[in-house]
Amino acid sequence: MGHRDDLLAGAKRCLVERGYARTTARDIVAASGTNLASIGYHFGSKEALLNEALIEASGEWGGQLEKVLAEAGEGLRPGSVERFQVIWSGVVELFAQNRGLWAASFEVFAQIEHLPELRRQLADGLEQARLGLAHIFHHPDDEAARSLGCFYQAMLTGVIAQYLIDPERAPTGPELALALRTITADAFRADADQTGTTTAVTTSPLSIR
Repeated sequence: MGHRDDLLAGAKRCLVERGYARTTARDIVAASGTNLASIGYHFGSKEALLNEALIEASGEWGGQLEKVLAEAGEGLRPGSVERFQVIWSGVVELFAQNRGLWAASFEVFAQIEHLPELRRQLADGLEQARLGLAHIFHHPDDEAARSLGCFYQAMLTGVIAQYLIDPERAPTGPELALALRTITADAFRADADQTGTTTAVTTSPLSIR
């Protein structure tokens, strides 16, 4: 690898080990085996280097996530609670392996108003992630895909936040599946009461036990 690749690799390591705000240029130099002048030459500033490293690391994690979720849901019916539970169990397990990266990401979120270029790049990646999540859990038509993706992305961000704050009591796949069953059952009952129909809750595709 050349100095540019070495710097990116070192910056990713620092993001995981030290976080975004606490990483200094000298930390990156030590981790990459390069020199301070290389940062300015290849990236212009430490912040630009860290931003690019974060984008790359997030993309790599997204690829891992897509692979894990596709394998976890293989053979299970799209839209089923069984698939939902197995996939979220895989998500939580993957969080444990990438805790440092997500802690650094949340640091950046707090400063995102002052980082317009990084915000734009993250926004583009977020839109792709929404659509990818929708197709992992379901086989939606184009009209439903974005709404489903927004829902699952909101869940993903929320579960990550809970895991970072309190990993011992963060939600598990089975707990999230129970919540989904409860929400669905209540919604069916409420709709039935409102319309006067007698549709059984167990006819829902989300009533799998």
